[in-house]
Amino acid sequence: MALWHDVGAADELARIPVQQVMFGSTKVALIHKDGVFSAISGVCNHVGGPLGQGRLDGDYVVCPWHHWKFHRSTGEGEPGYGDDRVPAYDVKVEGGRVLVLAEARTPRQKSPHPPHPLTQLTVRGGPGGPTLAEPLRVVGISTTNMDPAYPRYSTSDDLLTSALARATATGAQTRHIRLAELRFRACEGYYSLSKHACTWPCSITQMDPDDQMERVYDALVGWADVFIVATPIRWGQASSLYYKMVERMNCVQNQETVADRVLMHKKVVGLIVTGGQDNV
Repeated sequence: MALWHDVGAADELARIPVQQVMFGSTKVALIHKDGVFSAISGVCNHVGGPLGQGRLDGDYVVCPWHHWKFHRSTGEGEPGYGDDRVPAYDVKVEGGRVLVLAEARTPRQKSPHPPHPLTQLTVRGGPGGPTLAEPLRVVGISTTNMDPAYPRYSTSDDLLTSALARATATGAQTRHIRLAELRFRACEGYYSLSKHACTWPCSITQMDPDDQMERVYDALVGWADVFIVATPIRWGQASSLYYKMVERMNCVQNQETVADRVLMHKKVVGLIVTGGQDNV
């Protein structure tokens, strides 16, 4: 005999386009659109995000964690994403109550996705990484916030340039990254939703191919043996770009607490701080 679960009054549930309902330990995303109820699993295929806390984009439920999309009725992933689907459930309204069938109408299906390039990390002396005999790799991160279209002299960037030149003279490989030349979003606090929502690579990096914080991750976490961070003093603190970068590094730290995985180790760090009118 089919087991139907009463999840609430239809007139109340119809007020919210997407919401999470539960029967037992099963999380279901209940959707109401154009006078019709539908239901799909409340657990996203990606990293288990709560689809029932998402929103509607046309006929697709958008996961609030990393914006994966699944059709509100069939549970199928949006076009172009292979055969991804989350389970779909039958729904009916009887006597003003919404009933959801306990057994899903369709199974969950996860299609393989190519790993993000940042998941393929190499370390010195490890598989695919530089040998211990190869030159050191030194990256400089300039965090001064000046308009690249109208360049001005920067004491912190100038000292960083000199430091990298000296490293090059000793035979090291170097990179010079100026944050002001990159377009990257500020941290959006996915870890405040759930520690599992803040992933490696960063949630924003996975969702936004135009976000250039990827260059910083690649350099600091993967490429460099040594990194030097240069900042001016702004109101007695490091620059705003410095903090914008550091907040986006939470995904690195979070791997230790969530996955017991240390992404950065055996690296040497240097700091350049200049104060301008503060005479530092």
